[in-house]
Amino acid sequence: MAETILTVENLSKTYNVRKSKPIKAVDCISLEAYPGEILGILGSNGAGKTTTVKMICGLIRPDSGRILINGKDNFKQRSAAMEHISAVLEGNRNIYWRLTVRENLEFFAGLKGKDPRAIKKEIDYYIDFFGLGTKKNETASKLSRGMQQKLAIAVAMITGSELVLLDEPTLGLDVKTSYDIRELLKQIAAENGRTVLLTSHDMNVVQDVCERVIIINNGRIIAQDKVSNLMRLFDVKAFKFVAEGSLSENLKQALAQIPHLSLAEEEMNTVITLNLEETRNFYRVVELLGSENVSLLSINRQEINFEQVFMGILGRSENGGEKMAAL
Repeated sequence: MAETILTVENLSKTYNVRKSKPIKAVDCISLEAYPGEILGILGSNGAGKTTTVKMICGLIRPDSGRILINGKDNFKQRSAAMEHISAVLEGNRNIYWRLTVRENLEFFAGLKGKDPRAIKKEIDYYIDFFGLGTKKNETASKLSRGMQQKLAIAVAMITGSELVLLDEPTLGLDVKTSYDIRELLKQIAAENGRTVLLTSHDMNVVQDVCERVIIINNGRIIAQDKVSNLMRLFDVKAFKFVAEGSLSENLKQALAQIPHLSLAEEEMNTVITLNLEETRNFYRVVELLGSENVSLLSINRQEINFEQVFMGILGRSENGGEKMAAL
């Protein structure tokens, strides 16, 4: 197994709230991240992912557990650990609005002890890499939201940190810019060997760019595996039948006896969705529709997406299902 760039061991954090019960935001979380990978952290609001990320960044001290960044404890050896990490938290707030694109990169490189004059070629590289060439002398406040987001990530990259934490990197962006950011993240991991740890509510982003994902609920990890493995776990064949007109009550009742089938009337048609656990149920639907000479307009295979996987894992967790880690 590859050497880890990030190791989190038994991390816990409880917040004491006045006139209320303590809130356990993070409950004994352990995880690892490896060089050159994009690792996603998912969870509903209040699940504990933001507290986890802020503890990794050293912004919040845990009650117990430890965090190693490139082998350095981020609280006992804070300065040494922080040399290996950079972050973009809460969108694009890690840039200075009154500085230009180039000045932002020079300033943040300087904070990491780099001489901006000595790394001019590197700054030029990231300006070009993120498509900021025509805006390099523009103040950050005048950039579009997408350009600001690209600059924020470029600022995190110019520090040279091996581990980059991105909190909702595509939040609020239009579709094209979101795709641009995704492609840039893939290139960052592939070409520069950086490890990217990102949080996102956008399941398409996670499915597109992350190889592994960690799902947190109520402060605990409930799933930790490759995205492809989790997709296979929930890869039940589903079919969508579109029938012309409305169905008779007798036919509706007969169809309702078939497991994992749902009916919905849309405009002038009836839509039947069948999660196919047994092949015979597919032919049973066709047989019942044919018995009343119902005209089928289409039959399509429904592809599962990561949003369905995420909701399925949450549902299992909330219904008392076992933790699904390293399946």
